[in-house]
Amino acid sequence: MYPNSLKNLIDSFRFLPGIGQKTAERLAFSILDLEEEQIEYFKESLSVVKDNIHSCPICNTLTDDELCSVCSDLNRDNNTLCVIEDSKNVFLFEKLGIFKGKYHVLNGLISPLDGINPEDIGIDKLLDRLEKEKFNEIIFAFKPSIEGETTSLYIKKIVDGMNIKVSRLASGIPIGADMEFLDGLTLERALNDRKTIE
Repeated sequence: MYPNSLKNLIDSFRFLPGIGQKTAERLAFSILDLEEEQIEYFKESLSVVKDNIHSCPICNTLTDDELCSVCSDLNRDNNTLCVIEDSKNVFLFEKLGIFKGKYHVLNGLISPLDGINPEDIGIDKLLDRLEKEKFNEIIFAFKPSIEGETTSLYIKKIVDGMNIKVSRLASGIPIGADMEFLDGLTLERALNDRKTIE
């Protein structure tokens, strides 16, 4: 029922997670109401983000510079490393300003049921970094789930004997919660009340 170009735009919005038919239609009609400069900015932003965003060679978080802003910041605490499952959570911590150490982003969590094994999430890169940079503490900031627990225990077993304190975010984060939907206070308390994994 829609003209082809409008239908294609609606279909394009549906590529995005959480966007159903009605939301896609609403977004497409909103595009029609934008000024020409806004349309150009939107088009350029889509193109540039795909071309310029890449993983930081040190911590694996997303950046459009040679190194991410955390790895290039000489004022960060070099003794503490927060290990995270994806870049979105790095940006969440940074937005809150509650952690002053360094980060390392894995490529997800271990999940044998989904065919995701330790070698699939870049643990070798993390271990290489732990040997080179000599951190005093690593903090696991994974969502509280079977996959998060499995990944924590797997890495903990490997780093035993490396003289590194290993901790994880404290309780207060409900089981099954997605990190990006937590409020700032819950996340801050969980970080401050982290516990050593025994």
